[in-house]
Amino acid sequence: MASLPSAAAASSDNLAPLSPQAESKLRKLVWVVTGLVLVLVGMMRNPKFHIALPEGVGLDFLPGFYSFLNVLVAICLVLAVSAVKKGDIVKHRRFINAAMVLSGLFLLSYVAYHFTTAETKFAGTGWVRPVYFFLLISHVVLAAVSLPFILLAYLAGKADRRPAHRRLVKVVFPMWLYVSITGPVVYVMLHVMNFR
Repeated sequence: MASLPSAAAASSDNLAPLSPQAESKLRKLVWVVTGLVLVLVGMMRNPKFHIALPEGVGLDFLPGFYSFLNVLVAICLVLAVSAVKKGDIVKHRRFINAAMVLSGLFLLSYVAYHFTTAETKFAGTGWVRPVYFFLLISHVVLAAVSLPFILLAYLAGKADRRPAHRRLVKVVFPMWLYVSITGPVVYVMLHVMNFR
């Protein structure tokens, strides 16, 4: 592996690393945000919390949109790993920042869709049904489990705590990549392929 540039060189296009105090406060915020996201996801599954849209307005385009965002996240993650293996921390950070922004847009569009649109039921039968539900359940579980650790790894990177960052990403990177790939696969199986 190529030697890594100094923190000053790596942050030449970024703000200074987070202070320990700022990181500590933000770590607490990570758990609050994670809790809020999980509550929102739970609420959107309950029809009594659904929001009625004006007549003629629909958000049916959003599953395709947020699935495409997930594809872009997967590409950014692969490019981020490639950059860091080449010792290019600046590019690594840019790709990770892009993945974070895209993931935020994904979450907003996902929640907007599910709070306003009835759930689509999978109609597939036979061998494809257990495959679909395995992908869906593993996707949802790993998305929930990985969220706080993605944020914590991001903070460790921003604080330039490389050993902590490396420890976290060894576990969370495969989960984040899996989630960003299986989301579009589930979308295609549910909305594009005609499993009947």
